Amino acid sequence: MNNLQVDALVIGGGIAGMQAALDLADQGFQVALVEREASIGGKMITLSKVFPTLDCCSCITTPKMSAVAHHPNIKLFTYCEIRTLQEHGAGFDISILQKPRYVDAAKCTGCRQCEYECPITLPSPFDRGLGSYRAIRVPFSTAVPQTAVLDIDNCLLCGKCEKACPVGAVDFTQQPETFTIQATAIVLATGFELTPLGAKKEYGGGKLPNVIDPLMMERFLAPTGPYGRVLRPGDGMEPTTIAYVQCAGSRDQTQGIEYCSRVCCMYAIKQAMLVSGALPLAEITIYYMDIRTFGKGYEQFYQNAKAMGVEFVRGKVASLREDEKHNPIVKLELTEEGRIIERTHDLVILSLGMIPAASPADFGLAPAMDGFITLPALNANPSATQRPGIFVTGAAGGPMDIVDSIVTAGSAASAASAYIREKTGLPVAQPEVAYA
Repeated sequence: MNNLQVDALVIGGGIAGMQAALDLADQGFQVALVEREASIGGKMITLSKVFPTLDCCSCITTPKMSAVAHHPNIKLFTYCEIRTLQEHGAGFDISILQKPRYVDAAKCTGCRQCEYECPITLPSPFDRGLGSYRAIRVPFSTAVPQTAVLDIDNCLLCGKCEKACPVGAVDFTQQPETFTIQATAIVLATGFELTPLGAKKEYGGGKLPNVIDPLMMERFLAPTGPYGRVLRPGDGMEPTTIAYVQCAGSRDQTQGIEYCSRVCCMYAIKQAMLVSGALPLAEITIYYMDIRTFGKGYEQFYQNAKAMGVEFVRGKVASLREDEKHNPIVKLELTEEGRIIERTHDLVILSLGMIPAASPADFGLAPAMDGFITLPALNANPSATQRPGIFVTGAAGGPMDIVDSIVTAGSAASAASAYIREKTGLPVAQPEVAYA
């Protein structure tokens, strides 16, 4: 693969990375967007709806994905990993590993004939293991690019997909390739991961079948979900009592995560409202230490949930166990009353927190106290890192919701644009002024 020279490299193809790439490309800059997964879209494409408007996530994200793929100033590289990053006088040299798809991306038309013929069925990571996919498949229905990828570790090498492909795109001999991108500026949009489901042993995450993480509930609620309804993963029954345990991965010194992840209260309230609509007879309870509704319209969203009948119980959950029917039993202290109670539910969702998906050290940056990327001038320049030419957007810089991720994407693109113009001697863009 030939080396490439661009004005800006965006690392991460989630909503923040896509928005930053589009903002820079619309200004005429040549942009490379690198994503480690086989499709762009990030976490947002897996979600059901956004809060507080309850707009469809797929309806927002899919057009953005298409715009990135078809923009003439954006070069899209999926299924890639950053290897090294070296700085020089004109910018940066970034070594990138192209992982083998075992499918020729230039030939593949996304017809899925290979997928239909494949005899191997595997749990789908996109559906949090709820659904299934074939060993060779297009990642999901709205994936961009619509190019198949083969899971070689689970492939039988039976050759059925190769014979079924009408354009001869399947290539079992593909090898990893390394190429270099030269960029004047870099925008980090590496995003977040959830805290591990089983990190807090007393909550039984990963062991109790009906104690799940919030992204699994998102797949239950999403229009593209595997079942089209909310079911208990343990036995497939429709739950009638559902509980959320807040701060299950944040504000916890025992886990080394003392910060608030900001979005947990809101996504729990959002899911509770959606479940209330999907299962009108279900009893929904949210166990919380503090409700933190910080954004515009968020407090009213919280009040609406209470008006819909969602029960909010202030208390600290000590542990979870299950009865003989695998119903989770929540043991908690009611902090306002000072007494300990137990309640049984059909399904419990642990509101996990956010941790950085990539280490700042991978890019020569110092981590902040919470492990995310340090932003030395957060108020004056909220996207600038301590390393000139490297900017950050979205949850790479700290826990934030979708709205703030999009806002910071614009900030990072603006800062990167100014840096590129200064570095290359291009004229500084003048703001447009509208006159009445």
